[in-house]
Amino acid sequence: MAGPSQATQPLGGDDVAAIDALRQSYDLLKQELGRVIVGQQQVIERLAICLFSRGHGLLMGVPGLAKTLLVSKLAETLSLGFSRIQFTPDLMPMDITGTDILQEASGGRREFQFAKGPIFANVVLADEINRAPPKTQAAMLEAMQEHKVTVLGKMFRLEPPFMVLATQNPIEQEGTYPLPEAQLDRFMFLIEVDYPDEAEEIQIARTTTGEALAELGHILSGEQIIASQNLVRRIPVPDHIYAYAARLARRTRPRGSTSPGWLKPFVAWGAGPRAVQYLILGAKARAALLGSYMVRLEDVRDVALPVLAHRVITTFAAQSEGIDSAQIVRRLIEETDEEA
Repeated sequence: MAGPSQATQPLGGDDVAAIDALRQSYDLLKQELGRVIVGQQQVIERLAICLFSRGHGLLMGVPGLAKTLLVSKLAETLSLGFSRIQFTPDLMPMDITGTDILQEASGGRREFQFAKGPIFANVVLADEINRAPPKTQAAMLEAMQEHKVTVLGKMFRLEPPFMVLATQNPIEQEGTYPLPEAQLDRFMFLIEVDYPDEAEEIQIARTTTGEALAELGHILSGEQIIASQNLVRRIPVPDHIYAYAARLARRTRPRGSTSPGWLKPFVAWGAGPRAVQYLILGAKARAALLGSYMVRLEDVRDVALPVLAHRVITTFAAQSEGIDSAQIVRRLIEETDEEA
């Protein structure tokens, strides 16, 4: 009789201790961010899951919800290099990647030297990414997928850990270039940033209209983050969790044999295999951050909406009836849970 697969073998003592340490560091991270960020606990959790899964996040929310502040403070608490790129219609690929510039060298000679662009950071905030033309978006896509950039035929590696967090403004439609589905698929999560409740809004007014915001302490180093990313990959996953994730993603595909009849008129395109990978990776990271030594079904359920919502492309019929992809994904999760 065959033994358990590597994916379902229990963790060793060192990994168990490492998970306990990661959970404590995550608790400290939330406390530290709470000194300057009011509320947004779910957003913080999903950003952390993206980071420890080696994924990228797309933040969607109206202006003024502290998206930029949150991302910069996250990088600060993790001792990571941070850069912000404001995307505009005239932004060129070299404005992101960098380019060769003519410099005076020793002996009075002149030679070209590569000047790195803002993409050479650990955490890159791409503000209003849909305002840049497709050529510039393609430069970001290569960096996100390959962790490298190519400038004038020369390739440059991006140092780990590396994460892109992009923002989109849902109320600004003029002068924008919608992200193609291929690039949307590169983002692990679509993270909805919503308005604070009344008590939180009062607290925001108190904290932001007084003295300057506090400097935050450093919780983890880059080396510790990379070690934690490797740890997340070793979290065991039972076979039925793999089956659940695959079944859920396959049900989003309108031409598939397992998709429900009600979905077919409303979905033009469903989630691909990358969605299944991110469902598992996201569930692993969530389990580790919460101090669990094995992935549970609730971990997959929790990450399913941010993984699938931007991968389910709705039809005009759905849009005309006011049905969005999040509603479709929620219903699919409920129906898949009933069958599990």
